[in-house]
Amino acid sequence: MASTNPKTYESTPARKVAFLGLGVMGFPMAGHLALAGHRVTVYNRSAAKRDAWCKEFSGTAAATPREAVAGCELVFCCVGNDDDLRAVVLGEQGAFSGMKKGTVFIDHTTASANVARELSAEAARHGLQFVDAPVSGGQAGAQNGMLTVMCGGEQAAFDAARPVAMAFSRACTLLGASGAGQLAKMVNQISIAGLVQGLSEAIAFGTKAGLDMEQVLEVIGKGAAQSWQMDNRGKTMIADKFEFGFAVDWMRKDLGLCLDEAKRNGARLPVTALVDQFYADIQAMGGNRWDTSSLIKRIR
Repeated sequence: MASTNPKTYESTPARKVAFLGLGVMGFPMAGHLALAGHRVTVYNRSAAKRDAWCKEFSGTAAATPREAVAGCELVFCCVGNDDDLRAVVLGEQGAFSGMKKGTVFIDHTTASANVARELSAEAARHGLQFVDAPVSGGQAGAQNGMLTVMCGGEQAAFDAARPVAMAFSRACTLLGASGAGQLAKMVNQISIAGLVQGLSEAIAFGTKAGLDMEQVLEVIGKGAAQSWQMDNRGKTMIADKFEFGFAVDWMRKDLGLCLDEAKRNGARLPVTALVDQFYADIQAMGGNRWDTSSLIKRIR
């Protein structure tokens, strides 16, 4: 089965680009770049993933980040966390060591605002440009090329990256200086955490009350209670199915970033902190790879 679904791409000149990280998000994102007509070189720690991508999209594989970025105009990246990001960017075989001056590095990793600022400053020392650009939309959004991209960085770097990034996006917006993209992604995750817990409680309550919850969600989904989570996860939560989208392990990582940032800026996140502990309960139940809607499992 193809890793991407068909879409219509905006007309933009073909670019020589690299993509670092071919996980559940990066694999289809890089695929859309290739399908949009760009010349893509990929790097991934697992050679099997690199080879599988190249077989599907007829791209080029590289053994190191430095090799992957050679001669590229834009470099995209989507890895796991701050440490993974530093590993592919810094050092003798890191991306920054192989990029030509003026090249833009676009990081789609959900990471800390601090590492975004750190790597932006390091990029400047190399004569490079850096955009922190975490995404929302999950695996389905990546496969459909319909991600929402939240960016931080300089206007010129964003303007260079946006037309190409639209191959896998439906919206790509500059929200401020370096770190602003990561901070916006934290706002996104804080919002989701509270919504999923509320929806979990609502479905559990309605079920115990003897209601036909599919019918109830159909009705209230036309009113003020409607949300993306209700539309896309309500029925699967009722059916006790949790193999869709973003895994609990990754959500806990993201909420940890939110809580750490809140300590620095003085924001109060009582509900987020509570839901983070609820996700810890899900992990203890063995649900590390269940999707985030599995919160309902602990109150059924």
